[in-house]
Amino acid sequence: MSRRVRRKVAKKGKEKIVLQGYPDVEDDVLDLERQEDVDWTSLPDDTVIQLFSCLNYRDRASLSSTCKTWRHLGISPCLWYSLDLRAHKCDAVMAASLALRCVNLQKLRFRGAESADAIIHLQARNLREISGDYCRKITDATLSVIVARHEALESLQLGPDFCERISSDAIKAIAFCCSKLKKLRLSGIRDVHGDAINALAKHCPNLTDIGFIDCLNVDEMALGNVVSVRFLSVAGTSNMKWGVVSHLWHKLPNLTGLDVSRTDIGPTAVSRLLSSSQSLKVLCALNCPVLEEDANLSANKYKGKLLLALFTEIFKGIASLFVDTTNKGKNVFLDWRNSKNKDKNLDEIMNWLEWILSHTLLRIAESNQHGLDNFWLKQGAALLLSLMQSSQEDVQERAATGLATFVVIDDENASIDGKRAEAVMNDGGIRLLLDLAKSWREGLQSEAAKAIANLSVNADVAKAVAEEGGINILAGLARSMNRLVAEEAAGGLWNLSVGEEHKGAIAEAGGVKALVDLIFKWSTGGEGVLERAAGALANLAADDKCSTEVAVAGGVHALVMLARNCKFDGVQEQAARALANLAAHGDSNNNNAAVGQEAGALEALVQLTRSPNEGVRQEAAGALWNLSFDDRNREAIAAAGGVEALVTLAQSCSNASSGLQERAAGALWGLSVSEANSVAIGREGGVAPLIALARSESEDVHETAAGALWNLAFNPGNALRIVEEGGVPALVHLCSSSQSKMARFMAALALAYMFDGRMDEYALVGTSSESTSKSVSLDGARRMALKHIEAFVLTFSDPHAFAAAAASSAPAALSQVTEGARIQEAGHLRCSGAEIGRFVAMLRNPSSILKACAAFALLQFTIPGGRHAMHHASLMQNAGAARVLRAAAAAATAPLEAKIFARIVLRNLEHHHMEPSL
Repeated sequence: MSRRVRRKVAKKGKEKIVLQGYPDVEDDVLDLERQEDVDWTSLPDDTVIQLFSCLNYRDRASLSSTCKTWRHLGISPCLWYSLDLRAHKCDAVMAASLALRCVNLQKLRFRGAESADAIIHLQARNLREISGDYCRKITDATLSVIVARHEALESLQLGPDFCERISSDAIKAIAFCCSKLKKLRLSGIRDVHGDAINALAKHCPNLTDIGFIDCLNVDEMALGNVVSVRFLSVAGTSNMKWGVVSHLWHKLPNLTGLDVSRTDIGPTAVSRLLSSSQSLKVLCALNCPVLEEDANLSANKYKGKLLLALFTEIFKGIASLFVDTTNKGKNVFLDWRNSKNKDKNLDEIMNWLEWILSHTLLRIAESNQHGLDNFWLKQGAALLLSLMQSSQEDVQERAATGLATFVVIDDENASIDGKRAEAVMNDGGIRLLLDLAKSWREGLQSEAAKAIANLSVNADVAKAVAEEGGINILAGLARSMNRLVAEEAAGGLWNLSVGEEHKGAIAEAGGVKALVDLIFKWSTGGEGVLERAAGALANLAADDKCSTEVAVAGGVHALVMLARNCKFDGVQEQAARALANLAAHGDSNNNNAAVGQEAGALEALVQLTRSPNEGVRQEAAGALWNLSFDDRNREAIAAAGGVEALVTLAQSCSNASSGLQERAAGALWGLSVSEANSVAIGREGGVAPLIALARSESEDVHETAAGALWNLAFNPGNALRIVEEGGVPALVHLCSSSQSKMARFMAALALAYMFDGRMDEYALVGTSSESTSKSVSLDGARRMALKHIEAFVLTFSDPHAFAAAAASSAPAALSQVTEGARIQEAGHLRCSGAEIGRFVAMLRNPSSILKACAAFALLQFTIPGGRHAMHHASLMQNAGAARVLRAAAAAATAPLEAKIFARIVLRNLEHHHMEPSL
């Protein structure tokens, strides 16, 4: 929308604020700045009005409510010259409440059918310009009433989304009611009949700018009758008869600019229009495939005429419209805006060009066509950046939206084109976007924030955004009362928070508190903002320090509230992910326990594992996995139905993603630490799906499935179930073939539990009730298991190192064996006293293979530096392990591996000062 003529301008940062005929107040403001204490109620009226002009409508209303004088000043006509209702739910009641302020309203922007129905209640009879979007549900009746009540209309724009329920009847109503109409732009009308266009030609003599954009059928012959038209756009319109167009439209006496972008116009029609029309100056034909296929068409052969197409040099072409074309290049729009020598006709052409270029570039970006990389990198990105500096607010918004859109190459996976993002960054786009984001206009704020968010998926751009102060700007916008602004700002913080280096800065800028507050503020009806806020908090919660800030800011309660009450998949997924990350710092803060203690948290997460959405199920299972590391949480999850739910999940995810499989098995692994839960998992049928997951191709799934089966195998009943369900071959395969050392290690330990003799005693009593019909050969399974346990242990037994250790008691020799045998991740495992006791007992087992396996396991659990090494050493002291280890190390019949590993464990115990005196 065009800016008004300004007689006085005050500066707010880099923005200019309109002062409509009020005396200069700069001296007054400077005097007030010099005072330490300011009595705001004593400010001159002109200063207060200037202050109001810098605020959005919501803030104006808040400021007006402070006193009677300011309430009166808040309804000054100069503050209500234009009104943007797009961010607000405007119904008849709200519109009526604004009516007193809208007596002199001239410009209105609205969004949606409900707001359209309410326009007449504003009683703004003097409206000159109406612009609406999200117009799919607006009907002929609504539009007819609007134009009937606003006969002074000079500009009507509806789009860019399709006006599906508007027909030619409404266009005729516009013609009959709005005789002063100068500009009419409508998008997505099915049929624009000749009688409607002829009515416009007859009743609207001042109609100079027409746009029937993305329509299905437009009567070309009737458009040839609108002799007043100077600027005409049929961009994206189908079924045009270009032969008729080329023979009729060149006769239009005033036609200066014609936009046929995104149509099937061919070179013949283009050539005829350019060569035959006396008045035509600019023909815009961007993204016209038929035209672009003609290699013989020259854009330079029509003197005084400008053809803009993907194959032309657009900036250079536009510069040719000026008398002085030197050194303009990509600055042609900027030079024109700053020019002191104004030409009315040229200004009209340039304003029209800005509008149609911003619209067409956005449409091209939305279509995500292949083969346009060269155009975007060489011209498109620069054009959008130039248009972002337009004086027309809607052009600025569309350009920012275009930047947000053209970099995205895969919506679903949030993938962006790195070269395009860097092109924006290298041309100064980040600074331009951040300046727009600081505008007081909320429409610009939201579109700029959206572009910053999308561009920040690129790590280099994210770094530039942070360095330019973008994190503080986005954190500020996240506090906006405008949901659209807050949503896009939260999206920006979400993408920036992916980078570890930005998390601290977001917290320092108050971003954590702002994001948590957003959840409470928009707890209902704001799915987009909730998903982005929860997603950002999930990323931040992965950082130890930030996770504490999230909890302090009330994030646990907010996220649990979303998990319990929100029905939107995206919100549920991000809330569960955030809770999972909060619960992942059990060693450094108490968030894990805090989440478990929050009312309804565990029940909600258990319920989410039954979601039809795989992402929700995955994150809920991940959260339960992390929470199960806390003893109280573990039992509470089971009490909330977690065992049954997770077994069901494991049974259903054989064909799911590896992420879901990993977390389902991981959650069962966590729960199975408890003997009671382990038994329950076996009873509920959890063995078979875990065996199936152990056959996965993913190493991560190998680890969690092996870990769960290891825990389950501690119970002899479960061990027998594993054998009966065919688990031995699966564990043997893991033990011998997995690329994950941890999976191989835990598979070997599970097999060792199963065949250390306890299962045999259980089997003598009778097989499990669920599998009485199965024939089981324990001897064959035992031989297979021991063979592969032995092979596994031997892979960590370097003969040279072992020979040196056997021949010498020097610490260096044992250290060499330790380094060769170390499984780094095993240091994170935490065993119970019963488990440690079982491995100690296994050192006395008649099987030399199991002795070696037990010594190898105890070595892993006690290596100095392991997270739980001290804990395990203490448990071993309680189990009297030192005596057994000494016996194993000295046994003449024990294998060399068992002896050496036992000696290393003894040395580890000495390191931890836990060896008792004998």
